Amino acid sequence: MSTQPIVGLHHVTAIASDPQVNLDFYTGVLGLRFVKRTVNFDDPGTYHFYFGDDAGSPGTILTFFPWPRAGWGQAGAGEVTHTAFSVPLTSMAYWEQRLAAKGILFERSGKRFAEEVLTLPDPDGMKVEIVGHADAGAVKAPRFANVPAEHAIRGFFGVTMLQLEAEETAKILAVMGFHKIAEEGRRLRFAAEGNALGNAIDIVVDPHASYGRSGAGTVHHIAFRAANDAAQLEWREEIGKHIPTTAVLDRDYFHSIYFREPGGVLFELATDNPGFAIDEPVESLGEELCVPDWLEARRPELEQRLVPITLHKAEVTA
Repeated sequence: MSTQPIVGLHHVTAIASDPQVNLDFYTGVLGLRFVKRTVNFDDPGTYHFYFGDDAGSPGTILTFFPWPRAGWGQAGAGEVTHTAFSVPLTSMAYWEQRLAAKGILFERSGKRFAEEVLTLPDPDGMKVEIVGHADAGAVKAPRFANVPAEHAIRGFFGVTMLQLEAEETAKILAVMGFHKIAEEGRRLRFAAEGNALGNAIDIVVDPHASYGRSGAGTVHHIAFRAANDAAQLEWREEIGKHIPTTAVLDRDYFHSIYFREPGGVLFELATDNPGFAIDEPVESLGEELCVPDWLEARRPELEQRLVPITLHKAEVTA
């Protein structure tokens, strides 16, 4: 096993429909930074969006494949049903007021374990949670958001998976260093050591749950953090003793391996390096279309095929 542990989520990737609506919601409503506009490496005629904190730090990145003609999906068994963001407990009133002012329907879900939870749908119906807790951590507030820094989203709190049963998924999580730390009704919480962003992996068990269908508003996969390439290779060997894994794939901003846990959720292990500033400065992340070197010759074609979008930037408020 690697001497460098997996400490939490690296990113979550989901499917959206309208690129502009998706962009406006995650920057204009949730106040995330548009960290990267690039293309889907497997479908280069469509976008791949990345949202996160000001620097695009691991543990803060929510990414989307926005397919304009995508039909709505339905989350079900063997899928991630909720993606949760972390804010200070003292910020919950601010977020209630902000969401209400923007006409966003939300539910004050009450206390879950030791946290307060707001639940809301994004424009495609994906369930987003804002979790208020005492140890939300330091902030790297997005510079072009109008959310005051003290209330800004810190990054991920975690995710919720819906499973028919939890035993086999729990075994793989244990291999990765995530162990059950709490149980509340049908909800089990798993976490690794430490308090890194995205360290709460919840399983809701429902043996009668129906399977969903992929589409806009559903999570495609979740990625955990590997400290570097050497740690990733060590973890690939360890995980591969239990379930099949892919070869290492170069995603430009990180390197990835993929494996499907027994309950059906697609897992990824992504490296922290090299990060999002390799092809544009931190000061202007997300402002221009970035494509990998092997697609650079096709840039004019891709720019014609991609739906035009406008990034609305606001100054950070005090």
